[in-house]
Amino acid sequence: MDLALAGKIALVTGASRGIGRAAAKALAAEGAHVVLVARTVGALEEVDDEIRKHGGAATLVPLDLRDFPAIDRLGATIYERWGRLDALLGNAGVLGELTPLAHLDPKIFAECMDVNVAANWRLIRSLDPLLKLSEAGRALFITSGAARNFRGYWGCYAVTKAALEALVLTYAAECKSTSVRVNLLNPGPLRTRMRQKAMPGEDPATLQPPEAVAPLILKLLSPTCSKNGELASFK
Repeated sequence: MDLALAGKIALVTGASRGIGRAAAKALAAEGAHVVLVARTVGALEEVDDEIRKHGGAATLVPLDLRDFPAIDRLGATIYERWGRLDALLGNAGVLGELTPLAHLDPKIFAECMDVNVAANWRLIRSLDPLLKLSEAGRALFITSGAARNFRGYWGCYAVTKAALEALVLTYAAECKSTSVRVNLLNPGPLRTRMRQKAMPGEDPATLQPPEAVAPLILKLLSPTCSKNGELASFK
């Protein structure tokens, strides 16, 4: 059986749980060698075990995305080993704190900006040359309806996701004349730890698991995907 991503190199941030974990396993199942990026070594090893159990391959990169110099070095490391990058899933993110803007701790806001926005810019800066060395480089970043549906107390998260969308759509415009395609995905409410933190009174059983969105992620990261600068939504 031919695999859609056989021989491809894919990098996933926030790969230790939730959407990132589900996407990493799906990418590996289609033949990609997946570079797993997350902070927790133990959780990364669990994902790696699951991927290898089903015949897939992965490389673990324990990395705090607030370590910007480490992101800068990541591109060089990938180039030395594989010479290119075929797919990038910028999934990692933090919720911050649901509180009035006037009460928001500056440290919480700064962390949210660092992880949700600045880290993705550093990833683009570090990995853009590698995506352009691929025959069909694909980049996908996870956003949220909060970026466009403004509600009280959600300012920290909403501001960073709105900034992320501006960042990604600008990058997509810059890639228009290249073989790289760049898009956004709003996965909607799924059964994730972040969702549980934001909606503690919600019954998780009423939500779909992160695995439900994996096929759409595969489609948007596939070499056959021609979309660029678009916002896809999972329903």
